[in-house]
Amino acid sequence: MDTISDIAKEKAYLVGVGVRGTHPLLTVDESLEELTLLAETAGLEVVGITQQIVNQIVPKTFIGSGKAEEIKSDIESYEAHTVIFDDELSPRHQRELEKLFGEKIKVLDRSALIIDIFGQHARTHEGRLQVELAQYEYLLPRLTRQWTHLERQAGGGGARGGSGGVGLRGPGETQLEVDRREIGRKISKLKSELEQVRAHRSRHRKQRRKVGVPVISMVGYTNAGKSTLMNKMAGADVYAADQLFATLDPTTRKVLLPTNKEILFSDTVGFIQKLPTTLVIAFRATLEEISEADVILHVVDSAHTLALQQIESVEDTLAEIDVPHIPKILVLNKTDLWGSPHHAQQFKDLGYDEIIAVSAYTGDGIDKLLETIATVLRDQMEVFDALISYRDGQLISQLHTVGIVESEEHTNDGVIMKGYAPPYLVQQLPTKDK
Repeated sequence: MDTISDIAKEKAYLVGVGVRGTHPLLTVDESLEELTLLAETAGLEVVGITQQIVNQIVPKTFIGSGKAEEIKSDIESYEAHTVIFDDELSPRHQRELEKLFGEKIKVLDRSALIIDIFGQHARTHEGRLQVELAQYEYLLPRLTRQWTHLERQAGGGGARGGSGGVGLRGPGETQLEVDRREIGRKISKLKSELEQVRAHRSRHRKQRRKVGVPVISMVGYTNAGKSTLMNKMAGADVYAADQLFATLDPTTRKVLLPTNKEILFSDTVGFIQKLPTTLVIAFRATLEEISEADVILHVVDSAHTLALQQIESVEDTLAEIDVPHIPKILVLNKTDLWGSPHHAQQFKDLGYDEIIAVSAYTGDGIDKLLETIATVLRDQMEVFDALISYRDGQLISQLHTVGIVESEEHTNDGVIMKGYAPPYLVQQLPTKDK
């Protein structure tokens, strides 16, 4: 099985399937529009699209033999080389369809397409490890005798240097069994390396907590404008483009709030409906950053016709990774594309702590957003009124760095300070009568 990057610019034919009685986030047409953008992002030329509504998924061919024959005829007419299904195919479905369409036709599904795009866009060592693990996890149950050259699979060592081929066969062992054993070994090694990454991230988070700088985690549907927004707020140069998954590797930038407090913005991978489970699992270390944030910014392309469905898809993914209750701000991005001043009404009553409309492109609303973040952070703090000895200089410094000092009076006995600070810091403060 070649990766999509190997077949770039080849002609692709897309297939969408709807099951009667189900209620997916997007209609078949809407989901196929998104699949078209994904295929184009991967470098494929979409030459034909079809869809089928079924009572239930057909065990052998997914769509039924009649529709499968129709697709076979279409791909011959369009001279397509690849057929991409908008849902994840089981290994059996993939094998049966490959037999039906012929060995020259590649049969892929949405999961394989997204994983490949992630593979093309991963730049850091960690990102490549995560994508490679997802690729191998996806590949393992789909191995057949024709997929035996592992150096062309799942990064083929290109991302990480590789180990240079499969092992020797033991007595009575088939090449397929060797391949499975080799992939199993690679999966174990990748999981071990990613566990080290996870441990490193955990230590880094603890150190960050010790310093006390608040962390704002940005989440959102792919192409919602998170990178552009970060660039505008932080004066950063994060790569941003009008395409799906333009940026993949997480980035962190410092931003100064109107209260003159420094915070960290952490951008995560963009979400999408039907995000492959293998990717969610592989990116666990990265996604855990969301769970440790002080505030979550959910950035949405509010001008998109499917904005509400995209919001729901992101919330579903956050629930899947068990993100605890953290204050959330819904950021309605791309207000410069709104056709009506009443456009924001549809986003009311969605359960967010705050809703702020901005345009990352023009900068409108950015100041209001930063003020809102400062307010939400302050609301998580406790009021303090303490007399602190001059000997506790580090504690005084921490209050200035992490908290909000509203008044400060120097006396013979120490400094009387009033303001707001995180609960853990307030617990360390002496009372004025001590």
